[in-house]
Amino acid sequence: MAYRRRKKSSISSLISFAITWAILAEIFPLYELWGLLMTAGIGALVAFFVGRAAGRREAQTEKKQTRSSGTAKTQQKRSSVTRSDEAAPAAAPVQEAPKTAPKKSYGPEIDPIIEEGNRALSEMGRLYMSIQDQEVRQKINELMRITDKIVQDAIADPTDIPQIKKFLNYYLPTTIKLLNTYDRMSAQGIQGENLDKSMKSINEMLDTAIDAFKKHLDSLFDNQALDIETDIDVMNKMLAREGLTAQKDFHIKEQPKMTVQEQN
Repeated sequence: MAYRRRKKSSISSLISFAITWAILAEIFPLYELWGLLMTAGIGALVAFFVGRAAGRREAQTEKKQTRSSGTAKTQQKRSSVTRSDEAAPAAAPVQEAPKTAPKKSYGPEIDPIIEEGNRALSEMGRLYMSIQDQEVRQKINELMRITDKIVQDAIADPTDIPQIKKFLNYYLPTTIKLLNTYDRMSAQGIQGENLDKSMKSINEMLDTAIDAFKKHLDSLFDNQALDIETDIDVMNKMLAREGLTAQKDFHIKEQPKMTVQEQN
């Protein structure tokens, strides 16, 4: 671009010099030295200023063309990006599936008991948070503690499963039903003879339920207690048969004293 600008400036200078020379040749006598020098000097000045002005105009024109070309390219790029964005559907964000730890299985008989026990404990936990009476909440907490031990016993001793199923199918659901009734009554926020009487009866029943749950838990250890007694009895008999438990008499028997006649 600079070369083209200089070339156009030179052409303009030559043209202006020639025109100026032709005009001044009619005015000054070129056959005389002063006329020749005057014509050449004025022509050179005109050519210089004309060439300079032409160069400036050419530079401004090039700047305008450059800016317009850059703007056109930018608009073309933006339009191409817009068209590509419109043409290509937005990619849906990839969501990783939540990683959950696999549940431990204890067998087809024990797993349903564990699941049912967890559901019951969850419901009692909800009731614990909903009921505001501190005395009742303490009793619910004790019921939850014993219930968890009863449910976990299915893992420790599968022979107790029939007793645990009976506990889960009747005793525990009935207790939870009464607790839900207490929760609804206490949420009324009013006092009445029937409400107070029913809530008091349920509160007293919770003490009975706690004792019953403890006895049920204790009964699950009947078989283990029997096995322990049997093992202890067998061990004692084996030790006795081997003579490992018999007491040995290490005392020295006292000799009878001899009479005077026996000594003689």
